[in-house]
Amino acid sequence: MIGDLIAAAIGRDIDRRDGEGGTLGALAGVATWKVARRVVPAAIVIGGAALGARYLIRKFRNDPASA
Repeated sequence: MIGDLIAAAIGRDIDRRDGEGGTLGALAGVATWKVARRVVPAAIVIGGAALGARYLIRKFRNDPASA
């Protein structure tokens, strides 16, 4: 809830710079915050899995055959 308030305040301040009201900016700030809270952790997990898979593929591909 505190994050929503901070996002709304930041969005309102950004929207006020054009001389008009800041309601639309506040709504955009809250919406962006709510989406980012879900997307960023998912992107980190997916990126980590992709890097892990890439590492394992390279490790097993360059493994020399035992004699």
